[in-house]
Amino acid sequence: MAAELDTFLFTSESVNEGHPDKLADQVSDAILDACLEQDPYSKVACETATKTGMVMVFGEITTKAKVDYEKVVRDTCREIGFTSEDVGLDCDTCKVLVHIEEQSPDIGQSVHGMGTKTLEEVGAGDQGHMFGYASDETPELMPLTHVLATQIGYKLTE
Repeated sequence: MAAELDTFLFTSESVNEGHPDKLADQVSDAILDACLEQDPYSKVACETATKTGMVMVFGEITTKAKVDYEKVVRDTCREIGFTSEDVGLDCDTCKVLVHIEEQSPDIGQSVHGMGTKTLEEVGAGDQGHMFGYASDETPELMPLTHVLATQIGYKLTE
């Protein structure tokens, strides 16, 4: 039984072109960029979910920027190449759901003091739960499981 406690299964994932996670990440990034372009003090916690024929953006954004979120979604989908239902999403006809609210006052107070903290004191809120590490397992200094998953993904899309 003791030997079982000393071992565990560790896996890594790498998603390929056309995967909904790739689209979702790029839409969220584009919304962040649009906010920061107009207001460098924007507070953005934006999530994106996709399904055949639909993109949904939601979360908490506090900004002085005037952003047309639906336009950002459609433009991003177009830039990536989602221009036909044949590929799962047509940027011009897909349903775009937007549910954005301002950041809750509790989070705003604790993270950035509602504008009273200096830039150096401002925290990242609750976005960014992840882990990573450098490893001497590979020349890339990445964990071997990640490198292998990424290489397999590249081969699948060649």
